Amino acid sequence: MRPVYTLFSDLDRTILPNGVQPESQQARPALHALAARPEMMLVYVSGRDKRLLMQAINEYSLPLPQFAVGDVGTTIYEIRDGNWHSVLAWQEMIAPDWNGASNNDIAALFRDVDELRLQAPEQQSTFKLSYYTGVDVDSKALIHEMQTRLKPLGLRCSYIWSVDEVAHVGLLDVLPASATKLHAVEYLMEYTQFGVHHCVFAGDSGNDLPVMTSGRLQSVLVKNAHTDVIAEARQAMSKLNASDRLYVARGDFYGLNGNYSAGVLEGVAHYLPDTLHWMSLA
Repeated sequence: MRPVYTLFSDLDRTILPNGVQPESQQARPALHALAARPEMMLVYVSGRDKRLLMQAINEYSLPLPQFAVGDVGTTIYEIRDGNWHSVLAWQEMIAPDWNGASNNDIAALFRDVDELRLQAPEQQSTFKLSYYTGVDVDSKALIHEMQTRLKPLGLRCSYIWSVDEVAHVGLLDVLPASATKLHAVEYLMEYTQFGVHHCVFAGDSGNDLPVMTSGRLQSVLVKNAHTDVIAEARQAMSKLNASDRLYVARGDFYGLNGNYSAGVLEGVAHYLPDTLHWMSLA
C-alpha cells in the first residue's frame, strides 16, 4: 500500500526526550504504532549528520524512517531495507549556491569575529558551516555582518540561528540558500508527490521556524518548545493569516503531557484525525 500521510519531524527535543522536561512513557510506543502503519510515511528532519541520526534511532529505539533529512537540510537519505542511500540529486541542486567554495573557505572569512566559535570538525559537513554563539548575542546584527562579507563573493547562503537550552549556547549554521529544512522538505514532497494537506511537520526550535512559518505545511510545536520560538511562530503565522497551520501542543491528549513525541502525536491527530486509532492510545 502506498502511504497516504507523511510526518516530517525534527529529532532533538522534538521526538527525542533529551531536554529538561519529562517524557510521557506511552508516547514513543504510540509513535512506533503510528509509524508501523503502511498508510504513514515517516521522515526525520534534523541538524544531525548520518552517524548521529543512526545513533539517535538506536539509542532511543525510534522507528526507522523512510527518509531522513540531515545536517539542517543539506543532506537527504532514503532508507530501503535498512540501508541508507544518499540522494545525490539533492547535493547537485544545492551546490551552485556556494559557487565552488568549501565551508573552510567560508570559515576563513569569519576568523576575526569574536562572537563566533567554530563547532567541532565532526559537526561540519560539505554544505554546512556550524558555529557556537552566546545565547544573548545580537543574532540579527551578527548575520548582517556575515552577509556583508559574503555578498561580494557571489555566495548565496542561509543563516539558521537557534538556542540549545540544555547546553545554554547559541547555534548558528551557514548553509546554501536553497538548503534549509524547508527546501529539503519541499523537495521530498515533490519527490514523493505528497500534497500539503496530507503532511504534518513537527519541531521545537529556531531551526524549525523556516518550515513552520512558511505557511506551506501544517505544523506542530511540541509543548516543551521555548516560549520565544512559540511566540515568533505565532506572530509570523498571524501575519500570513495562516494561524490554522500552526498547532502548539497543550498536553491534554489521552493523558500525555505534550512534550516530545507526545506533542508530535497530539499535533498529528489534530490535523489528521484518521490517524488517531493507529496510535493505540484510545
